[in-house]
Amino acid sequence: MSKDKPIGIFDSGVGGTSIWKEIHHLLPLEHTIYLADSANAPYGEKPPEEIVRLSVKNTRKLLEMGAKIIVVACNTATTNAITHLRSSYNVPFIGIEPAIKPAALQSETKCIGILATKGTLSSALFARTSDLYSKDNKIIEVVGKGLVEEIEKGQKDSSFLKKMLEELLDPMIKAGIDHLVLGCSHYPYLIPTLEKILPAHVKIIDSGMAVAKQTKVVLQGLDLLTGNQQHLPEFFTNGSPEILKNIIPAPAGSFKVNHLDF
Repeated sequence: MSKDKPIGIFDSGVGGTSIWKEIHHLLPLEHTIYLADSANAPYGEKPPEEIVRLSVKNTRKLLEMGAKIIVVACNTATTNAITHLRSSYNVPFIGIEPAIKPAALQSETKCIGILATKGTLSSALFARTSDLYSKDNKIIEVVGKGLVEEIEKGQKDSSFLKKMLEELLDPMIKAGIDHLVLGCSHYPYLIPTLEKILPAHVKIIDSGMAVAKQTKVVLQGLDLLTGNQQHLPEFFTNGSPEILKNIIPAPAGSFKVNHLDF
């Protein structure tokens, strides 16, 4: 396989751009293609078989575009579909899971909060990880119902969303958490609001940089890192190109956002 082929990244919508940002920062010479399945967002309330079907659809599209590796930049898709994807396609897959381990190891109060979608929290993969670290820690799990929908509408800074977060975080704050694990790639865009609500000592943890580092490790191991000149990233969405463009953490004019039916 050619080193110059792209890194394919997909998410249920715009949230996975938080993962793309870390990959692009760590591997600036790599050609990246981002696929936002916003027409089917959110994945978190869908049954597992539907999540697998959508993940297969996204994977096939990225393979058509020549992806040399696929990053599943969606917690719900990872926890429900990545085993199926890895057994079905001859391409490396990088997944994203809630960063329970570092939170559990660093916690002083031995009480951590996890904010995630229903699809992630109810998955077998998440249950195995959670069970591993819940023996010595109290884990407060909260479904972030409605959060992805607001972010997908471009409303990540609204007063309505802040009120939703205050209600969702209340049981965690009362329980005395000192770490909050973000279990959805959309949620890093809520960090400025979360920091206003949470006590100052609570550390917020997301998985973006860990995913980027693992992507680099896998590409190095397969001798697929490119050394050529920097490529412009490509973004495709079956939803609103304007909402995706406005949320991408990159300088204006340095990328293209295209509408694509898939």
